[in-house]
Amino acid sequence: MQLFDVGIYFIIFIKIIFALSAVGHIVITHIPNNTLEEKYDAKLVYWKERTEFIFVVSMAILLIYHFKPGKNKPIEKETALLFFLFGWITLITAKWNLFFTESPWFKMFSSSLH
Repeated sequence: MQLFDVGIYFIIFIKIIFALSAVGHIVITHIPNNTLEEKYDAKLVYWKERTEFIFVVSMAILLIYHFKPGKNKPIEKETALLFFLFGWITLITAKWNLFFTESPWFKMFSSSLH
């Protein structure tokens, strides 16, 4: 199995976790008189946001890897270049603050520095 295939399977796995957490969040918030909401909803939203971020970053890396210049592709050079640049733009504009500033490990690390 190639690295590209492993990347595809990883992205599919992340997307399944995202879908399950998103559906779980919707179901829990729409149940009347729900005691599960305060216990599980915050965790579901946390994992939904994190898996969405991981999905976006993984797709950007996959685009950069697959459409890097100099590699033979079954599409035009200009189209491949646009996909390659789109991967970099997506990677740069991802919600990095979600991953760093809002993460519990980052808050613990930054508080230990002060």
